Amino acid sequence: MVKKVNESITEQVYVVRSTHINGYGRLFGGQLMQWIDELAGIVSRRHCGMGVTTASIDNLNFKAAAYQNDMVVLVGKMTYVGRTSMEVRIDTFVESCVGERRCINRAYAVMVAINQEGKPVQVPMLSVESENEKIEWQGGEKRYQLRKNRRREGY
Repeated sequence: MVKKVNESITEQVYVVRSTHINGYGRLFGGQLMQWIDELAGIVSRRHCGMGVTTASIDNLNFKAAAYQNDMVVLVGKMTYVGRTSMEVRIDTFVESCVGERRCINRAYAVMVAINQEGKPVQVPMLSVESENEKIEWQGGEKRYQLRKNRRREGY
């Protein structure tokens, strides 16, 4: 089975509340990481059609802050798939009242498809069609190799 990138793209919107704020008046990084993990799970479940678990979240780049009452938009899409694993790119934006978005974070999450017993299972291949999708795929291959090398080296 082969699936297209746009079949699993997911967008989630949150309003930053007082419970999401740290002592500096900014969105807790941990709160954003939770939202990223949840969205990565949704995107990967849509791609593979089964349960998933988080293997890693890497390349988490905090570019700017979000503050109370900001509207935060997370957009997730599939970038690369292996045999049982899937890489999901999650971009986080603060959206103004007129719909303008500024990127405040980008992360890549690796999710693994699992069966009822929690064992990894094969996922559908990913059809990359646009030039941007091909570039993301190539980046995903490089990140996959880096993660593999880190595991071998004990990181």
